[in-house]
Amino acid sequence: MAVSHSTSSAPPSAETVNDFYLNCPTGLVEYFFADGVFRWSDDLYRIYGYERGDVVPSMDMALAHIEPADRAAVLAFWDRVSESGGPSSVYVSIRDRKDRQHKLMYSADFIYEGGEPVGVWGVVVDLTQSIHTDRHQLATEAVAASARNRAIIEQAKGILMGRTGATADEAYELISQQSQALNKKVYAIAQEIVDRAARRSPGQQNPRSEQD
Repeated sequence: MAVSHSTSSAPPSAETVNDFYLNCPTGLVEYFFADGVFRWSDDLYRIYGYERGDVVPSMDMALAHIEPADRAAVLAFWDRVSESGGPSSVYVSIRDRKDRQHKLMYSADFIYEGGEPVGVWGVVVDLTQSIHTDRHQLATEAVAASARNRAIIEQAKGILMGRTGATADEAYELISQQSQALNKKVYAIAQEIVDRAARRSPGQQNPRSEQD
């Protein structure tokens, strides 16, 4: 498993990072210790060659796609992150459902609630088609962008939960449905919900309006 590190002293520009982040397929995963269930974003399913509902995400399922030479490193990465948190990253090669090879970067950290770790969230960046030479630095910046996006998604989920009585999973499903219907990224829909909430005064808020 080859791991490349940046040798450039100058960080990439914001425009370059944004271009990298938007053009490299990027998926998200959440795992909560309480239920032991992996939750994948639609984009992560597609990186592996699936659509939501085709398979049930699990460690065994993911390992079956990882090249044999990288499996031990992935297991060590998972043990490290699930026990000690991160941020931590690893580069791996996988074979998707159609046996096409992808070069991926996994990066993960704890999910915190009330200051206590309750699970692990991760971002998976598909570097296969990247034309950039400084992949490590760009991927690191992309992970930071994903962390910011996840914070927005969590904030939007909280708004919907507070206004509709939905559970966390139901709130995410509402956001995901809007994402698919409008052909926008999940974090873009979440940002719109947060922005609308910020513009409204408490007396003007409609409990169901954020779904429209």
